[in-house]
Amino acid sequence: MKNTLVDLNNYLFESIERITDDDLTDEQLEKEIKRSDAVQKIAKTIIENGHLALSARKHIDDQGGGQKVDLPMLGITSENK
Repeated sequence: MKNTLVDLNNYLFESIERITDDDLTDEQLEKEIKRSDAVQKIAKTIIENGHLALSARKHIDDQGGGQKVDLPMLGITSENK
């Protein structure tokens, strides 16, 4: 897994696919559910962190300070603005 929100989104969908696999035994399903629960909690924190960074960026833009603020976690850098 890489470290972008797109990669996280793909991983979350892969997790759904694993959980909905009809060939899993009850034991395998329980293991996947526990893993998915842990991933979901981490993903929620990552998404909240991204939201905070985006809110900060919007605040800086609204204030018109002209400061360039990179948000690499959201794929926003000086090179691609």
